[in-house]
Amino acid sequence: MAPGENNPPLFLLAGPTGAGKTSLALEWAERHGAEIISSDALLFYRGLDIGTAKPTPRERARVPHHLIDVAPPDRALSVAAYAGQAREAVAAIEARGRRVLVVGGSGFYLETFFRQMVDRVGENAALRRELEARMESEGLASLVRELRELNPGGLEGLDTANPRRVLRALERCRAAGKTLAVLKAEFEALPDPFPGRERRLVVLDRDPAELAERIARRVRAMAGTGLLEEVRRLREQGLECNPTAARAIGYRETLDYLDGRIADEATWLEAIRKNTLGLVKKQRTWLKKHHPAAPRLVARGEALAELEQLFSASPA
Repeated sequence: MAPGENNPPLFLLAGPTGAGKTSLALEWAERHGAEIISSDALLFYRGLDIGTAKPTPRERARVPHHLIDVAPPDRALSVAAYAGQAREAVAAIEARGRRVLVVGGSGFYLETFFRQMVDRVGENAALRRELEARMESEGLASLVRELRELNPGGLEGLDTANPRRVLRALERCRAAGKTLAVLKAEFEALPDPFPGRERRLVVLDRDPAELAERIARRVRAMAGTGLLEEVRRLREQGLECNPTAARAIGYRETLDYLDGRIADEATWLEAIRKNTLGLVKKQRTWLKKHHPAAPRLVARGEALAELEQLFSASPA
């Protein structure tokens, strides 16, 4: 790709955890002069290495990586902050005349390359605390009642049994002074984050039995390479101040094990394995729902050649 080329495509490789995205991405990026942007929700955090199967320093030396180790473990990185940093990374990579390859299994962050994911109503910490206190003292019904009063035309399908969603909806209505219908219309009118860009998405997967075995091996390897020590160190650095990281698979089970809520090592490792398989199911479902037309690639010996063919084809 020559510097200054108009609207080059964005290449994206998604798929469930354990499918082999890291190694395949490295091969393709080396061959095609690309740099990698991570869209994995936990690779952002410094020190979360073993439990996330983060690309090793050697792997990251082969190909420049972006959006890895950009935040401390005690502070969550918002989707809005990620989207802004991702746009900056794309611009910088392309200014060097390089291709962009987005890699990850976190659908919400992957989706920031296709559409706006956050509206222009920022978070209001003081209002959020007020509403949380009300929910604690008066219950969810009180917030739902006010939300209905502010939205006589309806709640736009909001799940009123979900406290987090109700709280955020009421916060947005109060902060903006607008109904959910107006906020929805404004959100849908937001511009494409990468206008005029072609997105070429390929979903990598594996045979279910093979992937299950790979995950089991990965969990055993995490234990053998120091996951317990990593979590002890991260706890001292404030891991539990960051619910996104502390509740992530691999970390929540390890915290439970350290605190005695999981009794023994075998139960600890089985919990991680089982929950990882549950995550795989959710990742597959999300990708099928949001990108049903994206070509699927089953990882095997000729995967690189197949990926090259799929990336050369029409966008997904």
